[in-house]
Amino acid sequence: MTCHSHHGDRERGAVSIFIAVLGVAFLIVAGLAVDGGRKLGALSEARDIADNAARAGAQHIDTDAYRSSGIAYLDPGPANQAAGEYLAAIGHTGTITVTDDTVTVTVQLRVDTQFLPGPWTVTATESATAVLGVQGAP
Repeated sequence: MTCHSHHGDRERGAVSIFIAVLGVAFLIVAGLAVDGGRKLGALSEARDIADNAARAGAQHIDTDAYRSSGIAYLDPGPANQAAGEYLAAIGHTGTITVTDDTVTVTVQLRVDTQFLPGPWTVTATESATAVLGVQGAP
Protein backbone atom coordinates (compact mmCIF):
# COMPACT_ATOMS: atom_id res chain seq x y z
CA MET A 1 0.00 0.00 0.00
CA THR A 2 2.78 2.40 0.76
CA CYS A 3 3.99 2.14 -2.81
CA HIS A 4 0.54 3.11 -4.09
CA SER A 5 0.44 6.04 -1.69
CA HIS A 6 3.73 7.46 -2.98
CA HIS A 7 2.49 7.19 -6.56
CA GLY A 8 -0.65 9.18 -5.64
CA ASP A 9 1.46 11.91 -4.00
CA ARG A 10 3.51 12.31 -7.18
CA GLU A 11 0.38 12.65 -9.28
CA ARG A 12 -1.01 15.24 -6.90
CA GLY A 13 2.25 17.21 -7.20
CA ALA A 14 2.14 17.04 -10.99
CA VAL A 15 -1.44 18.28 -10.99
CA SER A 16 -0.48 21.15 -8.67
CA ILE A 17 2.34 22.23 -10.99
CA PHE A 18 0.02 21.97 -14.00
CA ILE A 19 -2.59 24.16 -12.29
CA ALA A 20 0.06 26.70 -11.28
CA VAL A 21 1.38 26.91 -14.86
CA LEU A 22 -2.16 27.15 -16.21
CA GLY A 23 -2.95 29.93 -13.72
CA VAL A 24 0.11 31.95 -14.77
CA ALA A 25 -0.77 31.48 -18.44
CA PHE A 26 -4.33 32.64 -17.74
CA LEU A 27 -3.02 35.76 -15.96
CA ILE A 28 -0.74 36.59 -18.88
CA VAL A 29 -3.57 36.21 -21.39
CA ALA A 30 -5.89 38.33 -19.21
CA GLY A 31 -3.16 40.96 -18.87
CA LEU A 32 -2.64 41.09 -22.63
CA ALA A 33 -6.39 41.48 -23.14
CA VAL A 34 -6.74 44.27 -20.56
CA ASP A 35 -3.59 46.18 -21.48
CA GLY A 36 -4.10 45.53 -25.21
CA GLY A 37 -7.58 47.00 -24.88
CA ARG A 38 -6.10 50.04 -23.16
CA LYS A 39 -3.70 50.51 -26.09
CA LEU A 40 -6.55 50.28 -28.59
CA GLY A 41 -8.41 52.92 -26.60
CA ALA A 42 -5.32 55.13 -26.58
CA LEU A 43 -4.94 54.73 -30.36
CA SER A 44 -8.52 55.88 -30.82
CA GLU A 45 -7.97 58.82 -28.49
CA ALA A 46 -4.72 59.80 -30.26
CA ARG A 47 -6.50 59.63 -33.63
CA ASP A 48 -9.31 61.89 -32.39
CA ILE A 49 -6.85 64.38 -30.92
CA ALA A 50 -4.78 64.47 -34.13
CA ASP A 51 -7.93 64.85 -36.28
CA ASN A 52 -9.25 67.76 -34.26
CA ALA A 53 -5.89 69.54 -34.05
CA ALA A 54 -5.35 69.19 -37.82
CA ARG A 55 -8.88 70.48 -38.45
CA ALA A 56 -8.25 73.49 -36.18
CA GLY A 57 -5.12 74.35 -38.16
CA ALA A 58 -6.70 73.84 -41.58
CA GLN A 59 -9.20 76.62 -40.92
CA HIS A 60 -6.53 79.31 -41.27
CA ILE A 61 -6.20 80.32 -44.90
CA ASP A 62 -4.03 83.13 -46.16
CA THR A 63 -6.82 85.62 -46.88
CA ASP A 64 -4.54 88.10 -48.69
CA ALA A 65 -3.35 85.45 -51.14
CA TYR A 66 -6.91 84.21 -51.62
CA ARG A 67 -8.20 87.73 -52.36
CA SER A 68 -5.42 88.48 -54.84
CA SER A 69 -5.22 85.14 -56.66
CA GLY A 70 -8.48 83.37 -55.88
CA ILE A 71 -6.46 80.34 -54.76
CA ALA A 72 -6.70 79.21 -51.16
CA TYR A 73 -3.47 78.52 -49.33
CA LEU A 74 -2.96 77.89 -45.66
CA ASP A 75 -1.30 80.59 -43.64
CA PRO A 76 1.47 78.47 -42.06
CA GLY A 77 2.03 80.52 -38.89
CA PRO A 78 -1.60 80.76 -37.73
CA ALA A 79 -2.36 77.19 -38.88
CA ASN A 80 0.56 75.81 -36.88
CA GLN A 81 -0.37 77.98 -33.90
CA ALA A 82 -4.06 76.92 -33.96
CA ALA A 83 -3.16 73.22 -34.08
CA GLY A 84 -0.63 73.70 -31.26
CA GLU A 85 -3.11 75.66 -29.16
CA TYR A 86 -5.71 72.92 -29.57
CA LEU A 87 -3.19 70.32 -28.37
CA ALA A 88 -2.11 72.49 -25.43
CA ALA A 89 -5.72 73.20 -24.42
CA ILE A 90 -6.37 69.49 -23.91
CA GLY A 91 -2.99 68.81 -22.31
CA HIS A 92 -1.18 67.04 -25.14
CA THR A 93 1.71 67.70 -27.47
CA GLY A 94 2.40 66.58 -30.99
CA THR A 95 4.27 67.18 -34.20
CA ILE A 96 2.63 69.65 -36.60
CA THR A 97 3.51 70.01 -40.27
CA VAL A 98 1.84 72.67 -42.43
CA THR A 99 2.09 72.82 -46.23
CA ASP A 100 0.20 75.05 -48.69
CA ASP A 101 -2.94 72.93 -48.41
CA THR A 102 -2.53 70.39 -45.58
CA VAL A 103 -2.02 70.28 -41.83
CA THR A 104 -0.65 67.02 -40.49
CA VAL A 105 -0.60 66.37 -36.77
CA THR A 106 1.03 63.38 -35.10
CA VAL A 107 0.17 62.60 -31.49
CA GLN A 108 1.83 60.03 -29.25
CA LEU A 109 0.19 58.93 -26.01
CA ARG A 110 1.84 56.92 -23.23
CA VAL A 111 -0.13 54.05 -21.78
CA ASP A 112 1.17 52.46 -18.58
CA THR A 113 0.27 48.81 -18.16
CA GLN A 114 -2.20 48.13 -15.39
CA PHE A 115 -2.34 44.39 -15.38
CA LEU A 116 0.94 43.04 -16.70
CA PRO A 117 3.79 43.19 -14.20
CA GLY A 118 6.75 45.45 -14.57
CA PRO A 119 7.29 49.07 -15.48
CA TRP A 120 6.20 48.58 -19.07
CA THR A 121 4.92 51.50 -21.05
CA VAL A 122 3.18 51.22 -24.38
CA THR A 123 2.85 54.12 -26.80
CA ALA A 124 -0.04 54.86 -29.11
CA THR A 125 0.89 57.04 -32.09
CA GLU A 126 -1.58 58.36 -34.66
CA SER A 127 -1.41 60.96 -37.41
CA ALA A 128 -4.15 62.90 -39.13
CA THR A 129 -4.07 65.23 -42.13
CA ALA A 130 -6.65 67.88 -42.83
CA VAL A 131 -6.74 69.07 -46.44
CA LEU A 132 -7.70 72.63 -47.19
CA GLY A 133 -10.90 72.98 -49.16
CA VAL A 134 -12.91 76.11 -49.66
CA GLN A 135 -16.61 75.45 -50.02
CA GLY A 136 -17.81 76.50 -53.44
CA ALA A 137 -14.29 76.41 -54.93
CA PRO A 138 -13.82 74.47 -58.19
